[in-house]
Amino acid sequence: MTRLVESLDYLLFLPLFLCLSAIGYYGYAIYAAHRFFSQIDPIDPNFHPSVSILKPVCGSDRDAYKNLASFCGQDYPNYQIIFAVHDWADSGIDVIKQIIRDFPAIDIQLVVSDRAIGTNRKVSNVANAITKAHGEIILLADSDVYVEPNYLQQVVQPLNNPRVGVVTCLYRSITEGWLTELEALSSATEFLAGVLVSNELEGVKFAMGQTIVMRRSVLEEIGGFAAIADYLADDFQLGYLPTQAGYEGVLSHHIVDHVMATSTFVGALQRQLRWMVGIRASRPWGYLGLIFTYGTVASLWFLLITAGSLFGWIILIITWTMRLAMAWFIGVKSIRDPVAEKLLWLMPLRDLISFALWCYGFIGNTIKWRDHQFKLTRKGELVAYPSSLPEKVKSVIG
Repeated sequence: MTRLVESLDYLLFLPLFLCLSAIGYYGYAIYAAHRFFSQIDPIDPNFHPSVSILKPVCGSDRDAYKNLASFCGQDYPNYQIIFAVHDWADSGIDVIKQIIRDFPAIDIQLVVSDRAIGTNRKVSNVANAITKAHGEIILLADSDVYVEPNYLQQVVQPLNNPRVGVVTCLYRSITEGWLTELEALSSATEFLAGVLVSNELEGVKFAMGQTIVMRRSVLEEIGGFAAIADYLADDFQLGYLPTQAGYEGVLSHHIVDHVMATSTFVGALQRQLRWMVGIRASRPWGYLGLIFTYGTVASLWFLLITAGSLFGWIILIITWTMRLAMAWFIGVKSIRDPVAEKLLWLMPLRDLISFALWCYGFIGNTIKWRDHQFKLTRKGELVAYPSSLPEKVKSVIG
């Protein structure tokens, strides 16, 4: 009987501890966001190194012309844009050709090549593009990103410090359809909170595909794109490897727009599962530590095992209040994410979905990406199912 009582005590203590840790995390995230957004990046008007913008393109995204053209209107004196496409049948080529015609004063090039240097086709695309680059700064940005005219001038500024090796950006989501809105709600109120906490605690040791800026010499020092050609989380590696080589990573104060395409339920689920499995492979201990941030789930668990007690309700109300406060302060007030502004009330549901995906991340190692299936190794490398890939990629991976 004594052992049973002790077991029940432990059963009560665990969710209570997880609630308290989540409350502490939410408070610290608000503090980290306040610290970050109360600062600004100094602008040196005389610092404008040559920049080569590499844009991998696969298909035609929503608002493709508007997004890609936004990079052509930069208030910056010396930059080029290189679009990289896998084959001439790609639907994105027509948009790129139109942009080349519309912006004749900008150095814009189109590279079409099916050369593969690894299983990650996006990395192969940018590896093909860099052969035409002449800038001392390399900037990578996904094709579904929209930027303001002052973007380039701002994101290169941290590289004025020779100790800085890589710069990345926060983003706000522009969505269409309830599925993508629900998916994006997690980015604004959960993922970016973790980015800000990490930035405050240990600095930036990763990068996000919406913007990655680095010196060409640093890219060469870490082994070029060949070093990440088989990784799923190529953006993470491009931020991680420079810090391992002794450089600093910096989170820019410039926020870009991530324009998400309408998705099916299966497509949205596959994308989120791929993201979770990639995070687990890239940062296993950090992924495990996410258990201390799921206060919504822990408070419901605690309420359930206390049979709806007054104390259980008090813990739930405090936990949810802090969770909503963090989501509002970061997603709405600081980042001004339109999805967070619209759907903040759905955050508890989004948290439950995120927790279920997090649990799957521990057992899943098979992903689907661009109609191809892969297995993920413990290091986060992609191992392709031979029947899933074109002959060009099969020959590269042996």
